[in-house]
Amino acid sequence: MITIERVGWDDVRAPALRQAMDAEMGILYGPTMVGQTPEELAEVMAVLALRPEDVVATVLALDGDVAVGHAALRWFGDSLEVKKVVVDPRYRGQGISKKVMLELEDIAREMGVTSIVLQTGDLQVEAIGLYERLGYTRIPVYGAYGLITAAVCFEKTLV
Repeated sequence: MITIERVGWDDVRAPALRQAMDAEMGILYGPTMVGQTPEELAEVMAVLALRPEDVVATVLALDGDVAVGHAALRWFGDSLEVKKVVVDPRYRGQGISKKVMLELEDIAREMGVTSIVLQTGDLQVEAIGLYERLGYTRIPVYGAYGLITAAVCFEKTLV
């Protein structure tokens, strides 16, 4: 049975999932970055970077004590922004990402936040479908994500 646990960003079970996500996204989006200068690539990487001190909440999906899913929240103005949503490929298709996202929404509500935003990429069709099924609405690309040509952004008003 999969459980959702609120943990610190530094939980030792989390980095492997974040690293796997970064590797997967590198493979998926690498071909779209061909032709960009090293400076442009560095700007994109800086936009996507997440400083641990900015994280206000982290959740793990656990199969026993094994982390199989991950997501985090950081502030973006008066909203919270979803970051680093990933599910181990061997566990996909089981509703884990939905459970993780609903937990993030609960955390945001507990913090008194009325909206949650996120950025994903246009090639992440499954993620886009998940967000739309959960009631997220596409919004214009916000913040520094404008530097990323593949960026797709969403917002959900929490009630």
